[in-house]
Amino acid sequence: MASAALPFRRLLASAAVDPSTMSLRRKFLLFGIMAFGMFMAILDIQIVAASLNAVQAGLSAGPDEIAWVQTSYLMAEVVMIPLSAFLVRSLSTRWVFAGSAALFTLSSAMCGMAGSIEQMIAFRAIQGFVGGAMIPTAFATGFTLFEGKQRAFIPAIMGLVPTIAPAIGPTVGGWVTDAYSWRWIFFMNIVPGIFITIAVPLLGRIDKGDLSMLKRIDWLHLVSLIVFLAGLQYVLEEGPRHDWFQDTKTAIAGWASLIGFCVFMERSLFGKHPLVNLRPFRRRTFAIACFFNTVIGFGLYASVYLTPLFLGRVRGFNSTEIGQTVFVQGVAMTCSIPFIVLLSQRVDTRILIICGLTGFAASLWMTTGISPQWGFEELFWCQALRGFSMMFCAVPAVGFGIGTAPPEEVGDASGLFNLSRNMGGAVGIALVNTWLQDMGKTHWLHLSEAMAAAPQGASEMMSGMTAMMGQMTSDASQAALMADSIVNRILVQQSTSLAFDDAFGRMALLFVCALPLALLAKPPPVGGEAVAAH
Repeated sequence: MASAALPFRRLLASAAVDPSTMSLRRKFLLFGIMAFGMFMAILDIQIVAASLNAVQAGLSAGPDEIAWVQTSYLMAEVVMIPLSAFLVRSLSTRWVFAGSAALFTLSSAMCGMAGSIEQMIAFRAIQGFVGGAMIPTAFATGFTLFEGKQRAFIPAIMGLVPTIAPAIGPTVGGWVTDAYSWRWIFFMNIVPGIFITIAVPLLGRIDKGDLSMLKRIDWLHLVSLIVFLAGLQYVLEEGPRHDWFQDTKTAIAGWASLIGFCVFMERSLFGKHPLVNLRPFRRRTFAIACFFNTVIGFGLYASVYLTPLFLGRVRGFNSTEIGQTVFVQGVAMTCSIPFIVLLSQRVDTRILIICGLTGFAASLWMTTGISPQWGFEELFWCQALRGFSMMFCAVPAVGFGIGTAPPEEVGDASGLFNLSRNMGGAVGIALVNTWLQDMGKTHWLHLSEAMAAAPQGASEMMSGMTAMMGQMTSDASQAALMADSIVNRILVQQSTSLAFDDAFGRMALLFVCALPLALLAKPPPVGGEAVAAH
């Protein structure tokens, strides 16, 4: 066994190269490839969002089953993200990233070839698990490779990729599905995935792995982490659909997650060899940055989720029309990059994040007048401001969270920081789903009561609607049923729009409430040098 492991040990040992000896061109090439791999992993979170109906039809899946195409990916991803730092220390950056890219590519191909919903769910879980390793690894590599003024660009890139990928995911998925087939939203990962798998080992000689760490794995810590995060993700995904803890499975998952959290914290704080290092939270600025990243994840994923849902459910847009409408937010994010890079080197980043939070809250408040007639034009400026403002939130948060971390904590800080964004998104989607259900029912009742309170007006409307339907059919009873169906549909449409109005307003209030905490953070110095913030 020892002799068989010897070649692999030598391979790991040869991986160590001082990053300072690498040419600038090679650094940017390596980082660019890894950032693109991270982009692929994050894009695949939302790329199926606009294509779930097509996937459901193609695999003959039920409504509850198709939801697991998303849930399985997210559950597996959140488990891997905090484990990535341990794997990097054990196997080295290049082999963790290359191995993750290889398995991500393979699982993407298997998703595209899936013949049943069970196969799709299994392959999506694998895809999410290995994709979760690429995200924090790319973050940590960027802050390891670059120093001084070069590092000033890293927060901008690391802020853009995790925010623009989910924002354009529904657009890309909808376009590919309509133009080709839903299977190609997975097949499109194969060629770039193979390239990344080959290129990173050739370029990414950054650090050295320590295989002996694999012999000291705290298995109880690992199991508790899986139960804690996977259980929590399950509760957040399934809770809104099944009336939360009134459902037995959701209640069991919630209790299991709580127990897993308690064991996880005990092993993290008192275990000899914890898999996840929580020391970065000792720094106040890092803790505040994670809070901001949670809020950012909440706003980003919830808004990206709400807008396509409104356009499909209320306006009846198809995948392409939804994609064209929400694409505005991604374009605005990209356009904001030159401004945020320039200002981040000249302005206190706390001011930038306050401007970002204010702008994002304003964009959400602009959407509170939403009605069933809203489409591309009405949503254009709301989304443009939202995308532009998002980068003023995301980029400073990256600088606070990872840019101020000591070199020995960059990997752990990256994993915890990225986990906070994903959990914020999961909480956000769960809450807005609950708001939509509860407020939708409330508004429907209020509208129904209003009609009952004005029986003459309601009667006249029904009579007019029945007469109109009578022109389409000679059967009076059929015309009355058609009129009643149309009126009920209008009630549902109006009550649903009012529920979306409430959801956007509550999200705006959340961003306003987060503003004062920006003043408590200690920003990295201008120029991007890392400091140990306390």
